[in-house]
Amino acid sequence: MRHARFLTLIFLMLNPAGITIAVANNDALSSQAAGTSLFLSHDNEGFNTQRLAFEYMPLYKNADERTGFRYTTHSYQQDSWSRSGQQLAILHRNTDPSAANGWQLDAGLFIQGGNNLLTLDGGYRQSLAKHTGLEIFVNRDWVETARALDNGIHFNFAGMSLEHSLGTQITLIGLAARQEFSDGNTRNHGRLKLIWQPYFDSGLTLQARYRTYTSSSNDVAGMYFNPGDYSESMLAAGWRKKMQGWNANIIAGTGQQKIDDGPHTETYLLEGSLQNFAASSHSVRIRAGYSQSAAFNGPNYRYSYLFGEWIRPF
Repeated sequence: MRHARFLTLIFLMLNPAGITIAVANNDALSSQAAGTSLFLSHDNEGFNTQRLAFEYMPLYKNADERTGFRYTTHSYQQDSWSRSGQQLAILHRNTDPSAANGWQLDAGLFIQGGNNLLTLDGGYRQSLAKHTGLEIFVNRDWVETARALDNGIHFNFAGMSLEHSLGTQITLIGLAARQEFSDGNTRNHGRLKLIWQPYFDSGLTLQARYRTYTSSSNDVAGMYFNPGDYSESMLAAGWRKKMQGWNANIIAGTGQQKIDDGPHTETYLLEGSLQNFAASSHSVRIRAGYSQSAAFNGPNYRYSYLFGEWIRPF
């Protein structure tokens, strides 16, 4: 009953705050749409994840302006262990892709292994001045390791980031966030990113990235990777291109990480995405990535993922 009241409340929040604003600013969203998405991930510890989602949107203008419902089946597998879960969520998007301003919210119920969790994934971004933007975000979900899922461990993650352009070629982004785990552990996160665009029309960017977090507890019973102090510095190069109705983006980086009092070790990142223009009759988004960082078995943890989404209005 408590879960039903929560979903009803979120829907009422979306209706006046989201749908009304969308109609007022962008004319009536008369189209409906349906879609599906697939997420696959794998790591070198043998942990595999699969998420298959189906969406129905009674209000739809494009992939960045839509309101509807999503049902997702989750599957996890590692060696002889496996787990499945189901999630039902209300979703809303009202964002401007050119400036990234606006807000998005996914709220629902996620059931796995006899454990229930009210989930939340939301964000709001607004320009404070001509060259400055503020983003506020919140996320609530399961911790996705075998032991954490068995024990129903979840987290709440919330924070804000500030983006400021220093002229036309340099952008500085800072982030501060707090992550609270249901086992009592907390983490404080900080991130900095400096982006330099040497040639405005080339789509090329050079980036310096730094991230760090500290954990309040070193004893989490092996539920998840949990160093007391973690930091990473990375240099990366990115490239964006519009071509024949598609937006392409790729970024590659290499850096150094430090775990507690251990030595510096290498990290790597490679990500790419492909998306058709919002004005198209249907929406296609594809993302893939590979990273090497640290986890339970040392500094050479390797993780890869693939995501695809297709939405068709009618």
